[in-house]
Amino acid sequence: MATTPPLTTKLTTKEKLAYGLGDTGSNIVFQVVIAFMMFYYTDVFGITAAEAGTLMLVVRAFDAITDPLMGALADRTKSRWGRYRPYLLWMAIPFSLLTIIAFITPDTSHANKLIYAYITYSLMMLAYTAINIPYSALGGILTTDIQERASVQAWRFAMAKAGGLIVALLTLPLVAYFGQGDEQLGFSLAMTVLSLVAMACFIACFLFTKERAQEVTENAPIKTDIFAVLKNDQWRVLAAVTFVVLITVAMRGGVMAYYVTYYLKHEELVSLFITASMFGGILGALMSNWAIKFICKVKLMKIACLGITTTSAILYFVPADKVYLALSVTLITQFFHMIFIPLLFSAVPDTVDYSLKKSGNGPMAMSVSGHLLSLKFGIAIGGALTGWMLAGYGYQANVEQTQSSLDGIIIIFAASPAIGALIAYVLLNFYKLDYTWSKTMNTTTE
Repeated sequence: MATTPPLTTKLTTKEKLAYGLGDTGSNIVFQVVIAFMMFYYTDVFGITAAEAGTLMLVVRAFDAITDPLMGALADRTKSRWGRYRPYLLWMAIPFSLLTIIAFITPDTSHANKLIYAYITYSLMMLAYTAINIPYSALGGILTTDIQERASVQAWRFAMAKAGGLIVALLTLPLVAYFGQGDEQLGFSLAMTVLSLVAMACFIACFLFTKERAQEVTENAPIKTDIFAVLKNDQWRVLAAVTFVVLITVAMRGGVMAYYVTYYLKHEELVSLFITASMFGGILGALMSNWAIKFICKVKLMKIACLGITTTSAILYFVPADKVYLALSVTLITQFFHMIFIPLLFSAVPDTVDYSLKKSGNGPMAMSVSGHLLSLKFGIAIGGALTGWMLAGYGYQANVEQTQSSLDGIIIIFAASPAIGALIAYVLLNFYKLDYTWSKTMNTTTE
């Protein structure tokens, strides 16, 4: 299904806030997966780091099938609520339930635990796909104004980090409160509370947003939409950038608890580090929303990449006894990261408009699903690399770590983001949909 761009629309703060609540809900779960899932699997659930890493890679391989199918389904959905919004309502309860089930530890053999982990993690990620692809596509049809798109994505990711802040502040305290020393029970009940909050956020997003795109064609073969996306050279650049960056996001997020617990030797500060990261992210998203009024978002993305590279490189050399210096640099790194991410996501609808102008076909949800697929593959590779590297450097759960395993933790946590951001900077030199292109596009449309 192709769409014509709506007239450029200035969105109210209320609608931007409501749209952002959708990612608050998503990130209440997503940030738990990034920050705690590896730690939960190895130190609570009871499988090895290598098994957990392989699990995350294998399950995400199925996204190559489910994401395009979900994109095609969303583009072809017709309901009284629109094309993408209804999935926020339909999937809110299933997503919450499957998340709770994924954090239950069965009392069974190691082999059965591993099977259970594969099944429940797969179902949770399938539900995430079913709600997040339509949600992300919705952001592309609220308006075609390039600055408003960047603004709404800045609100989205500020609210996403608010969800992450909830995770940082509440997850471990809830685990301790409900578990009373039993972390398996604590994680199950903590995720029940967090999943209910996520469900409420999805419903609020559904109620207070509006679709504005117009259909021009329908019932096109799915392969036509897929080929339209793959032929889009500007979309391919964004997909490559996203893949590289999310590898390092997964590596950095997946090993943060290890970094604080074993490298800095301050397990009690894990929540503080995650909180600082979320706070830095909120500041970065707000800065992004302000800065796009004065700086082309492509140029701003490049500046942010250089910021991530520089601060991550500094963090690599911070000694283990300089805990609050490490905390400060971690916050600043996340600040630059969240200047970058909203702009990256706001560029995806621009590639759809580019495709429409170039070839007459620009399927929004299929483009978003492809972009999220590159994101998920990046997370899958990053998660697998984290598990494999931890195992390769000799990590063992709940014991004093060797110097080799500590070296591995700091390489994953600090060196990998620096390298990933530098590669992203190089790739962005091939992206050309800047403000000059946008003005030409909107003038032609109007």
